[in-house]
Amino acid sequence: MSQPPAPVLGPRNTSRIQERHRNLAGLLLIGLVVLAAVLRFWRLGDWGFEGDEIYTLRDSLRPRLTNPRPLIYFLNHFLIGPLMPLNELGLRILPALFGVLAIPAFYLVARRLFGTRAALFGTLLLAVNPLHVYQSQYARYWSLVVLMSAVYPYAIYVGVRERNAGWLTLGLITAVLAVLAHPVSLLLMGGLALFLLLQLRRDTVRDLWRHQGVRWGALVLVILAVIAGARSISLLENWIAAHDAKTWVPDRVFPERRPPIIKQLGIFLAFAEGLTLPVTLLGALGICQLWQREDRSKALLLACLFAFPVLFILAVSFRVAVSPTYFLPAAPVIFLAAGLFLSRLADVDLGLRPRWLVPAALTAVVLIPGVPTLISQYRDGRRFDFRGAAQWLEPRLAPGDRILSEQYRLIKHYLPGLPVEAIPQDTASMMRAVRALHRSGEEPALWLVAPAPSHAFRGNLKRGGVLGWIYENCQLRNTLGVSRIDFRQQYLQVYRCPPAKSGAIEPAEELQPSEQVRVPAGRVQR
Repeated sequence: MSQPPAPVLGPRNTSRIQERHRNLAGLLLIGLVVLAAVLRFWRLGDWGFEGDEIYTLRDSLRPRLTNPRPLIYFLNHFLIGPLMPLNELGLRILPALFGVLAIPAFYLVARRLFGTRAALFGTLLLAVNPLHVYQSQYARYWSLVVLMSAVYPYAIYVGVRERNAGWLTLGLITAVLAVLAHPVSLLLMGGLALFLLLQLRRDTVRDLWRHQGVRWGALVLVILAVIAGARSISLLENWIAAHDAKTWVPDRVFPERRPPIIKQLGIFLAFAEGLTLPVTLLGALGICQLWQREDRSKALLLACLFAFPVLFILAVSFRVAVSPTYFLPAAPVIFLAAGLFLSRLADVDLGLRPRWLVPAALTAVVLIPGVPTLISQYRDGRRFDFRGAAQWLEPRLAPGDRILSEQYRLIKHYLPGLPVEAIPQDTASMMRAVRALHRSGEEPALWLVAPAPSHAFRGNLKRGGVLGWIYENCQLRNTLGVSRIDFRQQYLQVYRCPPAKSGAIEPAEELQPSEQVRVPAGRVQR
């Protein structure tokens, strides 16, 4: 028996349905923004400084135009400094704010490129991504880099393709801000240039070149490209020189050297693991689906914007140590493509009702691997507790004691005026440090603050080297940290060299009545 024909909707009904969809999308976006704000501002100032946050404090107190990434420092100095102290909370206000602003900015760009539903899926993946949440709670510039990188290359693309002056202006302004946030953002321009070379045909170029405005515009772009190239080469040389100096005088334990290709593979996998591997895989599938079934031009754009920065950074890594965070300008590509894939999956009729059940289930499966890291973020901030180590050390230090620490500038910040140095990378230097302490009439100690051995993506003290020397000559006095439910463990260990004399037992702290454990009658506490 034939099915009755579907009712034909009039213009009024169609406009009502579209308005209802717009209202629903607006409500969902507001919900995602609120969720992102809660995830990024919750416990924002609870943890001490860690890693490069100490450099943000230094450069925000005395910002310089000669700094290659001055934007966040000037914003901290002139916007946050007059309102509140530049402490752990103050320096993280703007990164958290930029992390929240990335949600509506990403949505607007994604909706313009791929539609509302794809934009909502991609925005959801970005809002709860543990790497983006972490960078939004980290007092550096990376959440600002992601915000600007989620806008400027795509705004330039839309502005040029649709001859829209508003979008083109937005793209150019955000491009300048992105480069001022961190020069690595400039690599997306290389992706755009590669896309342009692969996309334009000779006859198209010949037709465009006939217009005088195009010729003048091309001249301006060439001049700007030369200036940016010269500036980039200078920054790259300074960057390599700075990393070489840091390698010789390290302030942290660096990962052991790996052979070429294995090293580059490890760097990329660390980045993909930060985005979560399912999201990265969906992004790759989204680009493939876009290339085979929809718009090859947009697929090529996404591929170029991802491949050029990633391959450039991997090429540089053959010469100098790089961090997976340098890939972050390319991260919006993955969220755009992954959202597009989930949106197109919702169009496939697999016979299950309601239709949204399959994409919703797949979205849940994709998000689940990041949940342990996201929950753990609020247990320890994904940070070593150097502030806690300094507070524990302070009452135990005697005159003449010295401290060797990973990220020693953090301990020096929390214990100002005390001698704090980096942990040497060889046992001979450790022995010299111990011998230099011994003077007549004094019994000074050498205190070591180092991370406990952990996962392969992080630098660890090598067994049998400095770590073996510490085990044989020092005494473990304290371990600071909170257990996490993912594979990352941020435990910090404090050693005393030489060990404390036997008998020098510190009295246990008395428990408050509310903290004492009551043993029921008839039971023995063991």
